[in-house]
Parts: sequence; structure tokens; C-alpha cells
Amino acid sequence: MLKPSANVLRLGIPKGSLQDSTVDLFAKAGWKISINDRSYFPAIDDPGVELVMFRAQEMSRYVEEGVIDVGLTGFDWIQENGSDVHEVLELVYSKATSRPTRWVLCVPNESTVQKPEELNGGVIATELVGFTRKYFEKRGINVRIEFSWGATEVKARLLDGIVDVTETGSSIKANNLRIIDTLMTSTTRLIANKKVWANDPAKREKIENIALLLQGAINAREKVGLKLNAPKGSLEAIIKLLPAEKSPTVSPLADGTWVAVEVIVEEKSERELVPKLKRAGATGIISYPLNKVIP
Repeated sequence: MLKPSANVLRLGIPKGSLQDSTVDLFAKAGWKISINDRSYFPAIDDPGVELVMFRAQEMSRYVEEGVIDVGLTGFDWIQENGSDVHEVLELVYSKATSRPTRWVLCVPNESTVQKPEELNGGVIATELVGFTRKYFEKRGINVRIEFSWGATEVKARLLDGIVDVTETGSSIKANNLRIIDTLMTSTTRLIANKKVWANDPAKREKIENIALLLQGAINAREKVGLKLNAPKGSLEAIIKLLPAEKSPTVSPLADGTWVAVEVIVEEKSERELVPKLKRAGATGIISYPLNKVIP
């Protein structure tokens, strides 16, 4: 693979479980990405950026080696690879939820094992081999770690236990497994090559711009905008209902006895808030989704 261009930022996006959620995040941040199933070089509507797709498991190595300037991968794979990279930003999103993922040590429900020490002399299957080995070594527990090529949950009953990744725990429960310890909590990180970050001001500025807009898209995920009209006599009561960190925007209307109010609120609070606003005198209430929220 050719080295990144001096004038174009080469950005790695993860292929696999994070692929769709990453493309969606970039769309909300302002970039349109088009992926051809036969190509590892997606198109992006930004002439200053070139995209390439790698598995999240190998992304940090390619960033460290300078094959790409910047990339998105999990904290877990940075740790597994021992990569020396600059962490630009933590982005809390994953394939199914907005929660961090966890690497957990599991045994079958019918197992008598209650704590990791009881696995001494056993065999553990996992995709996270290096980190799992260090986990047991630090505790003085002698186990054999085997790499798992997939379907790791099945191997819990063929070996002594597994270390697997989970977001919600539903797959663990569905396979009648029991978590006995959490090895690591992981989130997605935007990482940059250290030489690029330190010595290339133009690319660093581009990376910082991307980070700002991606974080804005993350911030907007669980928020909505509210617009409403209110008589001035009801304004104080309405403002008291708004759970905003900062004062809402209040603008006078052509009718001097009315004002327009605009605010950003948590989406989960909207269903309880809107009826209260209506009862307090608000009218013309509009709720709308947000792409980015940048403080």
C-alpha cells in the first residue's frame, strides 16, 4: 500500500461490526460515505480525505506504522496490539448501542466455578489472546489461552471458560453462560499516527476538525430540539420546567404579548416534558432531531 499523500488525510474506518454505525456517525457529522462491497476504499465527499477499511483488530498497528494517518478502533484492540499511537478522542458508540463494550470471563451456568482462581490449570478460548494472558498472569493463575476464530460462546462447554465481548449481555444469557469477572471496558477511539500529529500541522488541523464534528454527532444522539410559543405571562413557569444546562433562547414575536422559546433537551425526558409544557401555557410545540451538538 502506498504511503499517505502529503496533502490528503488517509483515514481508516473499521470493517465489520462497527462499519454501519461508523458510516452513520460520519453522516450526522457532515460526511457522506459510500461503500462498495467489492472495494476496501470507500468514497467520501471530501477531497481532503482518503478512506481505507481495515478490521478494528488491526487498525492501531497500521496507524502506528504510518500506513494510515488516523483511524477508528476500539480501546481493546489498542491494548491487545500494544500500539504506540496518539489518542485524539474517545467516542462512546458501538454496533448496537451507545454503551461501552465489555470483555468478560464466562463459564457455563452449570459450572461450579465462581471466581477466576478456580480456573487454574484450565483452557480459555478468546479472540483477545494477549490481554487475556496478561490478566491471568497478573493474578498468578496458570491457564492455557487459545485463540478463538468465532462462535466463542459455544466453546465455554468444550473447554473451561471463555473471554468474550458483550454490549448488553443478551448473547451471554442466551447461551446459558455466567460472567465471573470483567477484564476490560472498551470504547471506540479516534487515534492518530504520532509523527503526523506532532509534525504535520495541516493534517493535525484536519484531524481536530473531524474530531470536533464527530463528538458533536455523538453529543446529539440522545438529544432533541424543542421549539414552542408562549404568552409572556407563562414564560417563567415554562422556563422552570426546562431541564437545560443553559438558559433557553427566548425571542419576541410580532405580537408583543408572546415569545418563542427554543431549547435542547434529553430525548428520554421529552415525552414527560411536552405535556407539562402544554399545561403551563405553551403552544405550537415542535420537536426535531439533531445532527450535531457542539458546546
